[in-house]
Amino acid sequence: MGRRHHLTIQALPPELRPRERLCMHGPRALSTAELLAIVIGAGTRDATAVDVGVALLARHETLGRLSQASVRELAAHRGMGQAKAAKVVAALELGRRLLEPRPMRPVVRSAADAAAVVRPSMVGLDREHFRVLMLNTRHEILDIVEVSVGGLSSAPVHPREVFKEAIRASAAAVIVVHNHPSGSSEPSRDDVLITEQLRAAGRLVGIELLDHLIIGERSYTSLREAGQGFP
Repeated sequence: MGRRHHLTIQALPPELRPRERLCMHGPRALSTAELLAIVIGAGTRDATAVDVGVALLARHETLGRLSQASVRELAAHRGMGQAKAAKVVAALELGRRLLEPRPMRPVVRSAADAAAVVRPSMVGLDREHFRVLMLNTRHEILDIVEVSVGGLSSAPVHPREVFKEAIRASAAAVIVVHNHPSGSSEPSRDDVLITEQLRAAGRLVGIELLDHLIIGERSYTSLREAGQGFP
């Protein structure tokens, strides 16, 4: 008997290989079976990864039904195994999550909106914490990052730390917030000074400082509304 040849996608001309076709023409140029073949990675002695993908789709009839199969079910298919099955399940789950409705992000239209978001976690802290609310162009909160924790009366913060995080998040604007462990929300001269420094740094990097809030035990102060550190 003649030797049986091991069927591989690598034996195909480059223009017929799914991975190369995806790189040259994009994913929409590939069939569902070819996309599955890229995830599966390798076939068997008797079938290419594309053949395995075709068989998977034939068995489950639709991609939707395939996405409901467990790792155990997929691993039982010829040419699969647990590792390949796990890759397919993971890829289909990523697609499913992409289609999920995006969680609503809080929108900040005023100092009161920002304070409502941060006050519950900052009232009663025994040290001064300095946080940054990062906003997109619609003033939705992208993230809240703590950039400094200080002592009983101050949290030293450098504009570099504030805007490094904002740039990383591709923020269009920021609101900075810190608490006063004393319970008072009255701004100090240092609070006004750091606000002015942050506004200047924001202009340089193209990210606007919208406000600086001070969180006290029973109240908060907006330096913008108070006209301190803002024109």
